[in-house]
Amino acid sequence: MPEAQQAREARDSAAVRQFIQRFASLLADSGMPRMPARIFVALLAADTSRLTADELAGLLQVSPAAVSGGVRYLVQVGLVSRETEAGSRRHVYRMPDNVWHEVLRVRDRIMLRWADTMRDGAEVLGAGTPAGARLAESPMYFDFVSKELPALLDRWEDYKAAHRD
Repeated sequence: MPEAQQAREARDSAAVRQFIQRFASLLADSGMPRMPARIFVALLAADTSRLTADELAGLLQVSPAAVSGGVRYLVQVGLVSRETEAGSRRHVYRMPDNVWHEVLRVRDRIMLRWADTMRDGAEVLGAGTPAGARLAESPMYFDFVSKELPALLDRWEDYKAAHRD
C-alpha cells in the first residue's frame, strides 16, 4: 500500500474535524463568515482539494443547503471554483493550488475599495484637519501594499522553490 494511502487511513477523523473547526474559528474571528470558513478549511485539509457538496456536508455534519450557501460565498470571492464531474450533473468544489495567492488578492481588492472610499472621506473632511490627514494617509498605505504585492508573491515562489525537498 502506498505511503500516502496509509497516512490517510491512519487519520483520526474526529481530530480532522476538530482541526477544521479550530482553524475555521480563527478565520471567522478574522472576518470570514463561519460556514464559508468551515468549507474553506475542509477543502484545504482534503488531499485532493476537491470535494462534492455531499462530501462537504458529511464531513462538516451540516445540511446540503448550508454547504450551498457557504460555497456560493467562496466562489464569489474567488477562493473556490465550481466544476462539474465528467458524465454527471454533480458539482465538485475545488480550491486553487495557489490558494494563499488568491487570499491575498481578495484582501488586496478589498483594501483598494477601502482606499477609494477613504480618499473621498479625506476630501470631505479636509486635508488640513487631523481626521482628513489620517484618511489621506491610509489610501497611500493600501496603494503601497498593492504595488508591492506582485513582487512579494514572486519572492514567495522563489523561496518555495528553494525550500522544496
